[in-house]
Amino acid sequence: MRVFAAADGSGGNPAPIVLDAVGMSDAQMRAVAAEAGHESGFVLPAEDASQADFRFRFFVPRHEMEMCGHATVGALWCLREAGIWSAPRARIETLSGVVEGFVRGSGSPSERIEITQPVGRVEPIVDAAVVRRIADVLRVPADDLLPHPVLNAATSRVKTLVALRSVAALDGLKPDFSRMEALCEEIGSTGLYPFAVESLERRIVHARQFPKSSGYPEDAATGIAAAALLFGLKTLGLVPVDDAEVVVHQGRAMGQGSEIHVRFHRAADGEVLGCFLGGRVVADAHA
Repeated sequence: MRVFAAADGSGGNPAPIVLDAVGMSDAQMRAVAAEAGHESGFVLPAEDASQADFRFRFFVPRHEMEMCGHATVGALWCLREAGIWSAPRARIETLSGVVEGFVRGSGSPSERIEITQPVGRVEPIVDAAVVRRIADVLRVPADDLLPHPVLNAATSRVKTLVALRSVAALDGLKPDFSRMEALCEEIGSTGLYPFAVESLERRIVHARQFPKSSGYPEDAATGIAAAALLFGLKTLGLVPVDDAEVVVHQGRAMGQGSEIHVRFHRAADGEVLGCFLGGRVVADAHA
């Protein structure tokens, strides 16, 4: 299926899902991801049935990942379609901890799967020389950088958030991929996530994801990065902490325009507990 599809059902990030991965080895799971060329999700019974309903594992062509937002959303959609998951909530064991899944707007045209992510950790990169190297690898002119700090942010994997002046500047990026992995290793990141705000009033942001070492140069929709971006936008004072959604458009430069919806998860007293991450899922006609 394609996860985080646009409103018209186009785009999204392809997500191969194995609904019954019992008995599969690590090598077999990685081979599925390598053959598909995408992050792939594998559904297993929970190791502790008192704490979770399912266990999910995630592989890219080169390695296993602790968490994959779009594969989690896609797997839950598949479980729902197959009649395996019909409860209002699902608890999923992942290497990054237990994630909860929900159906929002059930039965409506806007129905989508949401999952939880914890409170984001955000740290500025203060070394000016390192920031210059990041800009150099992205091949972005200094004039296209906004005067915001570059941030390392994470709800699970660390993504490096780089604020650009315009969506056009973002779309025009042609990074130096030969230096991407070494740079990300240096700054403790799993990928660069440059972004540009289309409208703060409507909370529309565009982003691109250049992973450190996934086996492909760019990702069409990265839920974990969008969740990190929500907390980065909060740190930069660009969005207030309320119940409104931020819509992150990604993949447009690849011809796979995607929409990722993120919003804060708050307690009754307003305390931020984390965020909700979700989007549309559509069956891939080529599957």
